[in-house]
Amino acid sequence: MDLPVSPPVEPMLATRADDIPDGDGWCFEPKWDGFRALVFRDGAEWYLQSRDKKPLARYFPELEAPVLAGLPERCVLDGEIVIAGPDGLDFEALQMRLHPAASRNAKLAAETPASLVFWDCLALGDADLTGVPFAERRETLTRALSAAKAPLHVTPLTTDREVAREWFHRFEGAGLDGLVAKRADGVYTPGQRTMVKVKHARTADCVVAGFRWHKGGEGERVGSLMLGLYDGAGRLQSVGVAASFTMKKRAELVALLAPYRVDALEGHPWQAWQEVTEGPPTQRQPGMSSRWNPGKSLDWEPIRPDLVCEVGYDHMQGSRFRHTAQFKRWRPDKAPADCTYAQLDVVTPMELERIFGIRRRGG
Repeated sequence: MDLPVSPPVEPMLATRADDIPDGDGWCFEPKWDGFRALVFRDGAEWYLQSRDKKPLARYFPELEAPVLAGLPERCVLDGEIVIAGPDGLDFEALQMRLHPAASRNAKLAAETPASLVFWDCLALGDADLTGVPFAERRETLTRALSAAKAPLHVTPLTTDREVAREWFHRFEGAGLDGLVAKRADGVYTPGQRTMVKVKHARTADCVVAGFRWHKGGEGERVGSLMLGLYDGAGRLQSVGVAASFTMKKRAELVALLAPYRVDALEGHPWQAWQEVTEGPPTQRQPGMSSRWNPGKSLDWEPIRPDLVCEVGYDHMQGSRFRHTAQFKRWRPDKAPADCTYAQLDVVTPMELERIFGIRRRGG
């Protein structure tokens, strides 16, 4: 492969901000929830690189034919691998693609095909564009992919701050987790945080149905609270954990939770999950082993599901919080039965409907 920009390349990164940056000269794009990917193509050769500079092509065999058919003969593009599901982007399905077995990857490629959304052009033909202003790189990208078809896409972009602000609120959920702001005159800076990401701050009221002990502090310090939400059928689903407590708070939680541990497993909605079962689980369970680290213990202690707390979270991954939630406060005024998925319901943005043809949930 002989390109003006050769792999591996550290992708340009972003720093987080609480609001859309002020001033002129900014370009705004949706923030996609997928796997960051750089695509290198030189004739019949192509290479798919992850954010941490590892090869990705083996996990997404369905992308080879579209890349070789739809991209310029010689190019280097920056973007995101996503999987579009019925209600938006499905990051959980994307994670399932990181499997060592080629047969498994081929099966999933047919069942949940991935797409590539591009937003930058680092090289085209013999030209290294990393030192060219972003506005020019974007024009080059748009021209180069003018005839591209699904599953290859170019991300929407606006320079209008009011449109960007409207996007920010309308993109909430469904895999579009805020905005990315870039300087129109900015060059491509590998490994540097020269972009700006503006993410949503969300809260939810959750049932606390269990906890895990802090590492090395069993009986003395709580590590994390096990969170649940009721689904439409009235079942309490495990949605994640709240953590990041101070050591003092971890010790205080032991005493606070003690009364709720008495006979907690009797009639507990997650009672069956304390039992060892064979075969793959049908959903993520608080007592199951870690998918990514089989040696990591995820044992948990049940408590009566009578406590409600408010947590902060960034976004959902399927039916669970994508990352660890942040404890905000206890909600003694809130009934556990009121902690449902309905409070998280969002509408799939029309951009996803237009790009991927998925239906608009709630619309």
